[in-house]
Amino acid sequence: MNSLDFTEKSTILVVDDTPENLSLMAALLKDTYKVKVANHGDKGLKIAMSDSPPDLILLDIMMPDIDGYEVCRRLKANPATRDIPIIFLTAKSDIEDEKMGLELGAVDYITKPISPPIVMARVATQLSLKASADFLRDKNDFLEQEVAKRTQEVMAIQEVTILAMASLAETRDSDTGNHIRRTQHYILALAEHLQLHPRFSAFLTPYNIQMLFRSAPLHDIGKVGIPDRILLKPGRLTTEEFEIMKTHTTLGRDAIAHAEEALGTQVEFLSMSKEIALSHQEKWDGTGYPEGLMGDAIPISARMMALADVYDALISRRVYKEGMTHEEAVVIIVQGRGSHFDPDIVDGFLHVQEVFRGIAQQYADSDNDLEQKNSVIQTAIGGGAA
Repeated sequence: MNSLDFTEKSTILVVDDTPENLSLMAALLKDTYKVKVANHGDKGLKIAMSDSPPDLILLDIMMPDIDGYEVCRRLKANPATRDIPIIFLTAKSDIEDEKMGLELGAVDYITKPISPPIVMARVATQLSLKASADFLRDKNDFLEQEVAKRTQEVMAIQEVTILAMASLAETRDSDTGNHIRRTQHYILALAEHLQLHPRFSAFLTPYNIQMLFRSAPLHDIGKVGIPDRILLKPGRLTTEEFEIMKTHTTLGRDAIAHAEEALGTQVEFLSMSKEIALSHQEKWDGTGYPEGLMGDAIPISARMMALADVYDALISRRVYKEGMTHEEAVVIIVQGRGSHFDPDIVDGFLHVQEVFRGIAQQYADSDNDLEQKNSVIQTAIGGGAA
């Protein structure tokens, strides 16, 4: 019976090996309920596990082949039938027999010879309880589905927000959008490899790994605040220009923080984005910027982003340089072990370096990408963009 349709007759399954008992119970129940009968345990199990299961089972204990206790055990062990209430209807009247039946999961125990009013009252009570339980279970399932749906919607909004902000930065940078995708997948590969490492396992939970992947595109969001004459300069920056370029780290962190302030609350999924934006240019030996953090004082997320970002910068061709080979980039990363990069993160990189190579090939920049960027740079410089 549909748990929300109280007008439809409930279905009762009577399982008993004695024909007289089956006839008696069918006659008693037929005016109020739909009745199905089974003259042995196997048949009762087949009916209970069919596409049209009963709403309640009246079950005899003393039957050949499979007794009622075993039928009850099998029904309660099956997720499809474990919620069907079972009432033992039997001549076994010892307290130990009743205790056994209830311990197996039966909801009631009625001894023969039966009293028709008592049977009808107890059946009605258990069906009412089952209808209420089914209603609550359906409600819970519906609420769980709604929560999952809303969670997916929130995550989609977060994803769009991050990608929109990252794309804004990308339109003003000489890197291509593929840089965003590559660094996302680099950091994911690195995190998945390091998640069992004793130094990183507490941080690299499945949730945080997901947050790393989603936050990575915002590592250079602060570049939207760097003047075009510096950001798009095709040659080497002067000392003064480099100092201005370095401020993209604090600009990025502040931009995300200001977005949170506008919302009036701290947004959990942006916390890691702020860490990465601010600290991905820090170096293990303390010679990085903007704060000169050293060693474990640098957030793990930023340490991982630093390696992913540098690797991609090394292998990528730009209008002002040729890209290195993967092997050349690996050599430089290894040379930075313990100075630029966390040694254990470098070791993790070496284990997944072929994954990095595959990501770089999958999301490689096309010549057209570079031509478009070159055109943007020449237009910005020629127009005196600020």
